[in-house]
Amino acid sequence: MEQKLLADFSLCTQALGALFYYDPADPRISNLIHLFSSSEWLVEWPFTHDYDCLQIDKRFQEGLNNSELLQDAYQRLFIGPYALPAPPWGSVYLDKENVLFGISTLELRAWLRNNQINIELNQNEPEDHVGLLFLLTAWIIENKPELLREFLEIHFLPWVYRYLEKMQLQSGHEFYEAASLLATETLKHIQQAAQLTPVSKEICL
Repeated sequence: MEQKLLADFSLCTQALGALFYYDPADPRISNLIHLFSSSEWLVEWPFTHDYDCLQIDKRFQEGLNNSELLQDAYQRLFIGPYALPAPPWGSVYLDKENVLFGISTLELRAWLRNNQINIELNQNEPEDHVGLLFLLTAWIIENKPELLREFLEIHFLPWVYRYLEKMQLQSGHEFYEAASLLATETLKHIQQAAQLTPVSKEICL
């Protein structure tokens, strides 16, 4: 993957990872939330000519008029207490029992260990959270780019499209629908540009 594409992809995955991982009320991403809520992201996004970002932005703006606060939507979609419409962990989609810390999580954990990659988690949570894996993608690009293809083809792309599809259809909030659509289009663009071939895995949810 050429350096310009890598740099652009890193920027995008940092932003997407933060949107899917952090509570919108978290001060660490307040500027990012403002960016996507005001159309200003269109100036910074490197792939605006590669897919229809204007339609995606329209969905972001519609989210501002949703009666449900963005923080409440995050709580409902990522924390609970009720069943999550689109669970954000890979093993839920890859394990026949739809469990956390499934075999695919353990395989990812072993891959990280074998490649001397340490994810610092604040709590006992699975490493295959979609937001974490977007952030990890950016870290790999910056620090171990030779591992990027293997990571994406084996541990991320096989299931993430299904998660993003469920978020688009079932999130019930336009902001997260837009974020999921943006993530889908970005990953598809990179997959085609870099000729990535995701490993075929059975999706169980």
